Amino acid sequence: MRRQLSCLVALALVFVLAACSGGNSEESSGGNASSAKPAESSAKSSEEKSPSAEEQVEIEYWHTYSDSEEKVLVEKIKPMFESAYPNIKLKLTRMPYEGLKDQVIAAVAGDAAPDLMRMDIIWVPELASKGALKKLNDLPGFDDVKASVFESPMQTNFYKGDYYGVPLNTNTKIAVYNADTLKEAGLDHAPATMEELVQAARALKGNNKQGIGISGIHAWGLLPYFWSLGGQVTNEDYTKVDGYLNSQASIQALETIISWNEEGLVIPALLGGEPGSWDGLKSGQYMMIDDGPWFFSILLGDAENKFNPIEKTVRALLPSGPGGSRSVVGGEDLVSFSNSKHPEEAWTFMKWMLGEEPQQIMVEAGMVPTNKNAANAIDTTKNPYIAPFIEQLNTALPRTPIPQWGEMETIFNLSFEKAIRGDRTATEALNDAAQQMTALLSE
Repeated sequence: MRRQLSCLVALALVFVLAACSGGNSEESSGGNASSAKPAESSAKSSEEKSPSAEEQVEIEYWHTYSDSEEKVLVEKIKPMFESAYPNIKLKLTRMPYEGLKDQVIAAVAGDAAPDLMRMDIIWVPELASKGALKKLNDLPGFDDVKASVFESPMQTNFYKGDYYGVPLNTNTKIAVYNADTLKEAGLDHAPATMEELVQAARALKGNNKQGIGISGIHAWGLLPYFWSLGGQVTNEDYTKVDGYLNSQASIQALETIISWNEEGLVIPALLGGEPGSWDGLKSGQYMMIDDGPWFFSILLGDAENKFNPIEKTVRALLPSGPGGSRSVVGGEDLVSFSNSKHPEEAWTFMKWMLGEEPQQIMVEAGMVPTNKNAANAIDTTKNPYIAPFIEQLNTALPRTPIPQWGEMETIFNLSFEKAIRGDRTATEALNDAAQQMTALLSE
């Protein structure tokens, strides 16, 4: 641990001297509910021992919630938790996202980190590898929490056989169709398979409309199609790239995407063309795009918007291919730091926050629960677009939860762009990408 913290100190000095900062690249009636439940939100576990009233403990929680999200956190979550656990006071600190990861690393190195943090899912393996996060596997109640949540969001906390966080809120993308353009393509239902999607897209070509909504040359945009078409990035435990990213199935998946684009079936937004994905769908030029629940919440909350996303769209799972119906997992995880001053109390809050009631309350702020029971209990009359997102979470996948993913994603994006633009063949692009990623994994 001393060596790991020494590395963190050195990293912190580098960040301070370079004045570097990070950014967020994300845009951010499901499966069977588990019978296992985490600690109830309304009462303390009989096995937990809290300090006496005279020994009240304050735990600090860093977060990046928006104004409306923070309002729910402050006005509902905080008082409810402190009522259930009067010996623990929750200090909420809202942090700016810009440069936050560097600030976290410096805080851990300087022994000034908070007890808890709501963290971008792609940061967790990297910070776990630096010794910054507390391992949770052996803590009381962990197995119950793990059993209560969706598997893919939970995997974003995995590093070298252990878990260093729990999934706080999640999201994924589904297929969103312009209902009128879908009818124009000859369908009265959403395509269930990739073959059906391609046929519908071909039916629209004569009208200068596009039917396959890949929104950009980046992992967030491409992976749902690449995975559904049978492609893979690594093996199941994320330790090997060669033979997976450049397997015959992966090459064929990329070649299929290339052929769609060359045929004019993919929306121009894939290569940065106009209109953008939302504008193209609303105008009817695009039959389909893929997007998250914010597509609906933002448009429904925009008083100037004239496009009713509930009445004018058809929502469905991503069409199934050789790899099934796959989408990509987004969201945030809840972590505790290795040098937390109050680790037991921090874990108490983490377990409580993943209980059904707190998870249902955060739905009011637009959060998609990771707790399966809470997700399946969402009132679809109030949230008429949410059901397919919950269902898609059962087959969505995380973006390779390993410390090297940030660098690997850059390689992935560039390799796919070269192939789609015709500068390299799919085989050449994926062989080169596999070689570069393998070198990263061996460092």
